[in-house]
Amino acid sequence: MVERIEDLNLPNTVIARLIKESLPDSANVSKEARAAIARAASVFAIFVTSSSTALAHKQNHKTITAKDILQTLAELDFESFVPSLTQDLEAYRKMVKDKKESKANKKEASTNDNANASEAVVEEATE
Repeated sequence: MVERIEDLNLPNTVIARLIKESLPDSANVSKEARAAIARAASVFAIFVTSSSTALAHKQNHKTITAKDILQTLAELDFESFVPSLTQDLEAYRKMVKDKKESKANKKEASTNDNANASEAVVEEATE
């Protein structure tokens, strides 16, 4: 599974970026504090994942869903996180949907352009 406990930590660059975005520009965070935050975030993620797995298992599901995560957070007394996470999840789903539709529209436009070009070539050849 995991060879070293450090392998479970979130990437330091991600943690550093989150800290930087969360604090004012004048704030400094030591290397040890960043490491502690990374470890705490990793432990929290593992805890929520484990609890969500147990919840999904109770419901005879093999896959953890966003609903399981949100329900687990509420059960673990982190219900204050649920509204903002729900909003973020909806925004993410909308972004994915828009991206998918945009890609489909580009593909459709490209197909139409190719079909129009082929028709033009056929018309030129027959003239």
